[in-house]
Amino acid sequence: MSINQDVIIALKDIGVPVSFQNYTGAADTYITFFTYLDKPEQHADDEETITGHYVQVDVWSKGDYTDLVKAVHEKMLAVSFTKQSFYDLYEEDVNIYHKAMRFFKEVM
Repeated sequence: MSINQDVIIALKDIGVPVSFQNYTGAADTYITFFTYLDKPEQHADDEETITGHYVQVDVWSKGDYTDLVKAVHEKMLAVSFTKQSFYDLYEEDVNIYHKAMRFFKEVM
């Protein structure tokens, strides 16, 4: 299973559209995600044994997204991601609130 599938499975019942990198629908609230870094975390006998996957989940909304952000956080933790950092943003050019949520997961 790919790291993208892990995210999609984790967020499948979140109640808003979830899309890899780009959302083209009409919903006012939606989620996009992408991997911003994959790197070796451990080696043995000159082989990569553990890969670190660094994923950003972006919550976009015209209104209050507090409950949705909490649900995303809980669902990502439930599938073995760990929280790295969260940022509150406002995209003035499109008048939308944006929560950038960064997570990490190790895969053998």
